[in-house]
Amino acid sequence: MSIPVIAVFDIGKTNKKILLFDEKLQMVFQKEQKMPTIVDEDGFECDDIDLIEDWMKSTLKQLVDEKDYDVKAVNFSTYGASLAFLDEAGKRLTPIYNYLKPIDESIHQALYEKYGGEAEFCRQTASPALGVMLNSGIQILWLQKEQPELFVKVKDILHFPQYLSYLLTGNVTSESTSIGCHTFMWNFDDSKYHQWLTDAGVKLPDPVSNQLCLDSKLDGVDIKTGIGIHDSSSSLVPYFKGSDEKFVLVSTGTWCINMNPYNYSPLTADQLKRDCLCYISSEQKPVKSSRLFMGHIHDVNTERLTNFFKVESNQYKKVKADEALMNQYLSKGKERMFFKDEMSADYIDTSIDLSQFSSFDEAYHRLMFDLTLLDAESLDLVMSDDVKTIYISGGFARNEMFIRLMANFYPQCKVYTSEVDNASALGAALLVYDQLDSKEKPSVDLGLKYWKAFG
Repeated sequence: MSIPVIAVFDIGKTNKKILLFDEKLQMVFQKEQKMPTIVDEDGFECDDIDLIEDWMKSTLKQLVDEKDYDVKAVNFSTYGASLAFLDEAGKRLTPIYNYLKPIDESIHQALYEKYGGEAEFCRQTASPALGVMLNSGIQILWLQKEQPELFVKVKDILHFPQYLSYLLTGNVTSESTSIGCHTFMWNFDDSKYHQWLTDAGVKLPDPVSNQLCLDSKLDGVDIKTGIGIHDSSSSLVPYFKGSDEKFVLVSTGTWCINMNPYNYSPLTADQLKRDCLCYISSEQKPVKSSRLFMGHIHDVNTERLTNFFKVESNQYKKVKADEALMNQYLSKGKERMFFKDEMSADYIDTSIDLSQFSSFDEAYHRLMFDLTLLDAESLDLVMSDDVKTIYISGGFARNEMFIRLMANFYPQCKVYTSEVDNASALGAALLVYDQLDSKEKPSVDLGLKYWKAFG
């Protein structure tokens, strides 16, 4: 007998996955595909969207035909800041451009000048001025300016998750999480699309609920199809479903993203300058967020320590948290030794004299202390008094020094590490779970572990 499942296509910049979740929200199948990139018409690297489309359709067809699984619904979790441009016949006109593609800065500047200046425009749209194509609304103006003969053929514009859904349903949709992903498209003051889109002759579909499912058919089999979701917002969904308390999620890795779904105050000019932004949650509410390039800063400075003390490259993984040493640092307050001055362009602090430390382990403790201070400063930008719970996920959830120091720096909060595998895919599955017709929705296991502070 085939197993009823939800299929989720989780499309990242590096890895593309399909995952199947059963009625108990257990992952019963996962297949990962690494795909070569191509270049766009300007020679800039981008995803091979034709290859992704073919893989997605053939993989889903194979699952349906083999009948080991009864695919009741499918949904999509993808990276943001990427648009698909469709013509009158519903055919895609362009590649899915790389959001790191450089473009003429005058396009950004003209937008700022027309709508109140950079600071005010960024405040209204809750989007830092990120340059390149990362503010994805800029892609519309860029195509309009650089390829006008192509732009006149554009009938519909879709965010990447909705484009993948469109491939199965033929329905043009929009939803809040993709619109709110530093796109310059949404006026957070008025909770509607920004006026510049209308002025540019661009009409986008009104956003609908992320729980909406549309009809599609594959090889004669009916499959309910979700409209997709931006991956950062999707990773929050399990916490909304599995937590009864107000929380912030500290999602760590190369970037440390601090997300507070309960801070509704408008972004200030200072917060925007310090790399804060607002996502929009699947519940159509702003998620005030800050970020720090913490994983990268850790790696390049740890490599410097490794070379100086002539230890193995993985020595930092063997360092055990020394409570006495951390208490010594804590007793001296929150002044940093590493990164005392402005961060350098290469993120390496060459100004600190490493000979003051007796060993690699001591220096690494100090590095982690100061890195955690930096992230606390970033988190403070979006923290609110009503939040009493901090969830830490990702790579630094395995670093005891970071976790327990966060408990020290936020004594008013309970600090937990959370192990939710494939959180963004699970979030996308949860949004369409009702299509399984299960009698009882299972609880979401956040894999929580409580941590105490040093001292």
